[in-house]
Amino acid sequence: MSRLGDTSKPIPYIMKKVLFALSAVFILNSCGESKKKEESGFQMNRTKKETTLKKTKVEVPVDLNNKGIGPVKTVSLSDRLDADMVSLGQEIFEVKCTACHMPNQRMIGPALAGALERRSPEWIMNMIINPTEMIKKDPIAKALLKEYNNAIMLNQNVNQNDARALLEYIRSL
Repeated sequence: MSRLGDTSKPIPYIMKKVLFALSAVFILNSCGESKKKEESGFQMNRTKKETTLKKTKVEVPVDLNNKGIGPVKTVSLSDRLDADMVSLGQEIFEVKCTACHMPNQRMIGPALAGALERRSPEWIMNMIINPTEMIKKDPIAKALLKEYNNAIMLNQNVNQNDARALLEYIRSL
């Protein structure tokens, strides 16, 4: 005697019959007149709708005279890159900066290649060393904050020597 009662047919035969019956019911239900059911509760429409909101582009000025707010008042740059500083700056960049910045690609923060064409060396170093105060008081830092969806640059506790190495790395990009 099988587990399903008196039947003399084996279990696989019965399972085939049950699957066939369920398939037939499914096909008959899907071929009938389609009626829309109004359901109460939460519903999500996944069709793409055009929005009428316009994203306003924030104008971030290019200002090579703004030195920023912080301890760095003057930076003298030689025509040649310091390879040791570039190497140290790259190491620091990879540890502390790559979560938000890429050399040639905009991410959470701006791409850093060509930064010295838009900002003074002092501004860059002060932004690295003193981002909290810069975001509060510096007009360029405020504009960048708006352009990058209020993503605040966190203070990574970079000292002035490491900030100078980072600047040298940014120069090399």
